[in-house]
Amino acid sequence: MAPQPTGTATGPHDAAFLPRRELSARPAEQPITEAVPKLGGEPCWLAEPAWPLSPDTGEPLVFIGQFPVPGEDERLAYLFLAEENGVMGGLDPESGDGVLLVQPGGRVPPFAVIGPPGTHGRTLWRRDGRHSAGGSKTDGNHADDAPTTPVEFHLDLLPLSPGADRAMDQRAAFQRYLRGEGPEVPFPDGAHVYDHLGGVPSFPTGRAGVPAPWRYLFSLSDAPDDGDPYFLNFGYGVGFGFLSPDGLEGRFSWENP
Repeated sequence: MAPQPTGTATGPHDAAFLPRRELSARPAEQPITEAVPKLGGEPCWLAEPAWPLSPDTGEPLVFIGQFPVPGEDERLAYLFLAEENGVMGGLDPESGDGVLLVQPGGRVPPFAVIGPPGTHGRTLWRRDGRHSAGGSKTDGNHADDAPTTPVEFHLDLLPLSPGADRAMDQRAAFQRYLRGEGPEVPFPDGAHVYDHLGGVPSFPTGRAGVPAPWRYLFSLSDAPDDGDPYFLNFGYGVGFGFLSPDGLEGRFSWENP
């Protein structure tokens, strides 16, 4: 069963879509040209192409992937991020260096800078080199001149095991208690699936990076190291996608503990 709107969420800490589904990356054997969940490759636009630019440099943002928007109508949320010195944009959800676009019928966020027709940027890649000695993923000391290879992955929406699903609900309930929004509950103990869509979310800091009435859509862990299947650097953190109550406008932010 694909996630569907619950109609009960009032903010980013609620379950806007159920059931929760794992986003499992599977290498594509050929270019993906259909409107399906994926990472990398070319955007499969459902309306006119609208490639965002960095408001600081004017360069096209990197296409990271496309994610399903649950509901009766077929829609996708397209994620684009700036990349500078090996670190992704999106720390501030409204700075324009991280843009989540919804098509068809979506609204372009007011801070997003859309390039002219024909604009095309880089897409998700894999690093083929090694880190510089002593380098970390946030200090710019990666071997940035190392070879890179474009990559593309299907994102399969898979059911979680009952135990993992329950553990993630417990984690969210514990964070709700810490925010003073729910009763005291035991400290969570169990698996956590970072890459998922829908369900009650939890966050590295215990609080979403956007306020109500934004609704939680998905989370995506980073992959900053050589040997990872693709390169995505959130400072060893997690990125989060959100939707407006009508599902027509997106926000993205990442955070780390």
